[in-house]
Amino acid sequence: MAHRLAGASRRLAACLLLALASTPLAAQISDNSFLVEEAYNQEAGVVQHISFYTHDFRGADWLSTFTQEWPWGGVEHQLSYTLTSLRADQATGAGDTLLNYRWQAVGDGNAKLAVSPRFSLSLPTGSRKRGLGAGAVGAQVMLPVSTVLTESLVAHWNAGGLFFPSRGERAWTAAQSFVWLARPRFNVLVESVWTRTEGHGEADSNVVVSPGIRWSYDRPSGLQVVPGIAVPFTTYGEGGNSVILYLSFEHPFR
Repeated sequence: MAHRLAGASRRLAACLLLALASTPLAAQISDNSFLVEEAYNQEAGVVQHISFYTHDFRGADWLSTFTQEWPWGGVEHQLSYTLTSLRADQATGAGDTLLNYRWQAVGDGNAKLAVSPRFSLSLPTGSRKRGLGAGAVGAQVMLPVSTVLTESLVAHWNAGGLFFPSRGERAWTAAQSFVWLARPRFNVLVESVWTRTEGHGEADSNVVVSPGIRWSYDRPSGLQVVPGIAVPFTTYGEGGNSVILYLSFEHPFR
């Protein structure tokens, strides 16, 4: 395990050197965290495509998601969907699907304080028998809050729950992160996530801490490409160590 973590650390260092060597000053990166949701809706006329992949160091299990975010008439309202696929316990296939609505209640991407509550409908497109989905329709509520602490430090907080009423199951989440704006096109993140699942008289909790980096490539057309990598590890409860790969494309559509 130590050897694998050392290898991951070397890969992070290599990405860091590459980013610092190749990225001049440009517009600041925002709304590109991996595990903690930032409270910034899409600007009018701009769409974002987000790919997320995580792989467990202990075995062959992995999770992949694709999210597409669209403004609905402006920055105040945002619609999005999330598609999932995964491998779990030797079963591979599609997971559940999320349909999301988010309201920019306070601030925006340029404000010192932003609040953007989200409501999501979880559709059972993954097989519960194969361990790929919940097997029931669910609802999720999440409250993301983002604040600018200094010119080079931003913090984000999340709190919410996911509920499956027909199965008597629920999951609670509380998360927090710090983002160091080392350069306008290079950031360092430390994310922490607590989750608790409950149902059928049983409960399970865990805490994950995830250090990572992200950087951007900005094109004259308005396209911004943001790759990222992180190495989350479990500090409490069941779990282990894994790697996160992130890639976002954001561009005007009119």
